[in-house]
Amino acid sequence: MHTKSKQAPSAGEETIGRRNFMGVAIGAAAAGAAAVVPFAAAAQGAPSPTPPTGRPAAPNGPPLGPPPGESLRPPGGANGPRLYRVEADIKDVEIDGKIPEDLSGAFYRVGPDPMYPLAPRNIPFDGEGHVSMFRIQNGHVDYKSRYVRNDRYKAQEKAKRILFPIYRNPMMDDPSVKGLSRSTANTHIMNHRNYLLSLKEDSPPAALDLLTLETIDPNYRFDGQLESAAFTAHPKIDSETGDMIAFGYEAKGFGTDDVNVFQITPQGKMVWSAWIKVPYVGMIHDFAVTQKHIIFYVVPLAFDKAQLESGGIHWSWYGGQPTYFGVLRRGGDGKDLRWFKGPERCSTHVMGTFDDGNHVYVDVEMSQYNPFPFMPMRDGSRWDPVKGASQITRLSVDLSKKSVKDYQMETLYPGFFGALPRQDDRYNTMPYRYGYLPCPDPDPKDKSKRPSACWVRFDNQTRKAQIFNAGEGTTLNEVVFAPKSKTSGEGVGYLMGVANRNLEGGRGDLIILDAEHPEAGPLATVKLPIRAVPQIHGLWVPEWQLPAKSA
Repeated sequence: MHTKSKQAPSAGEETIGRRNFMGVAIGAAAAGAAAVVPFAAAAQGAPSPTPPTGRPAAPNGPPLGPPPGESLRPPGGANGPRLYRVEADIKDVEIDGKIPEDLSGAFYRVGPDPMYPLAPRNIPFDGEGHVSMFRIQNGHVDYKSRYVRNDRYKAQEKAKRILFPIYRNPMMDDPSVKGLSRSTANTHIMNHRNYLLSLKEDSPPAALDLLTLETIDPNYRFDGQLESAAFTAHPKIDSETGDMIAFGYEAKGFGTDDVNVFQITPQGKMVWSAWIKVPYVGMIHDFAVTQKHIIFYVVPLAFDKAQLESGGIHWSWYGGQPTYFGVLRRGGDGKDLRWFKGPERCSTHVMGTFDDGNHVYVDVEMSQYNPFPFMPMRDGSRWDPVKGASQITRLSVDLSKKSVKDYQMETLYPGFFGALPRQDDRYNTMPYRYGYLPCPDPDPKDKSKRPSACWVRFDNQTRKAQIFNAGEGTTLNEVVFAPKSKTSGEGVGYLMGVANRNLEGGRGDLIILDAEHPEAGPLATVKLPIRAVPQIHGLWVPEWQLPAKSA
């Protein structure tokens, strides 16, 4: 294992428009799906490139990152098991190093863990939601995992077969499940009113017990206040009030162009709701919230009715279509919404956002087009891993200029490619300084080999990057920040995330770093004796936010 730091070029040196993909080209496909694509994907027909060593180099750059699913490929190659499905309880997990005395709480993760082999034409995002928890207290760690026992899970458990065979396509469902929620509850988790909400953006949340992970309400609708048919996987917490700001797209039903955005207090009361229309029905996986504005970004990973009718998935990449950056005022009726037009691009996650007077800024992962190799190209073209590579990009508009019709783009950290950016979540709606990203080594010593996995800490003030390098044979999941205390400054605390040890059958370790000095290496490594369940996103809940007893 080795560590290093790197000075990132200044913001003005390069922009996304220059198509500069120097360094390791890796997009959301490799950084996000690598954590969730089981071997079953390839076995059941989901396309996934699987060269055994390095992948082709990006133009003028080192090899691409590992192909999607490599982190969960079981030992034994094609003869290995296709499913995992292990719910676990492990007390007092072995630890190398020492858990910091001021680190106490729970680290939650969720991802798709298919109950049955994926059907042909399905994609790896469609497995049933499996939640795991590392409970950290008094220097010790317990591990627990449970499936979300919602409508979908219980129906398939009873039938002992797959009943929802295609991602977000109700036309293909077994007739026996008509009227049931299709939610996989597999994408993100959120702490609300002492419930752990397990989220999938096409459905209402499932509410779990924060301590036992038992499912309490499989279709949680906020005491009947949720009007939208769907609930985002990425709600934001207001940095001043603690209110949850969230939305649902396709909010009036399957394929509709309606979006409902709303605000809910920590006590569960909905205090604001507005409805808007989008230019076209595309995936709105994340959004941005400042103290004054709501920002949506519409990309051409678009609803495909013909594909659905032929038995395919919900989305296809509609190449050549514009993107739209929409801004509306918080607390209003949505009639002030302004759409700013941009070129074909894709962004699925926000790192941070802020406004400065009439200027609005949103920092995102951004690729030139479709970042997912398993999402169909509507024109039938072959997926391009270089164009699908994501970099941290700043989108901005000046709202004072009524004649402005487009938004601006700037690449913040050229040479770093990756997805699933995070921040200190206490700064969701305020100006922020630090961001975090999983990425391959931007400067590998041996460019003939697959680059090792890293976590990087970005300093937006100095434009410097500090890198933790996990070394060979390891895949890193998304990294999450944990503050030292309620009052500690931004970025003062710990970084944590799960490492898959690929040379040990995918066994999982929880790595804990000093967030201010990630290059110094782990403070502690929590060593599971088994694979960790798959992950898309994670959440840290500090001790002061946990209930004393189960619900």
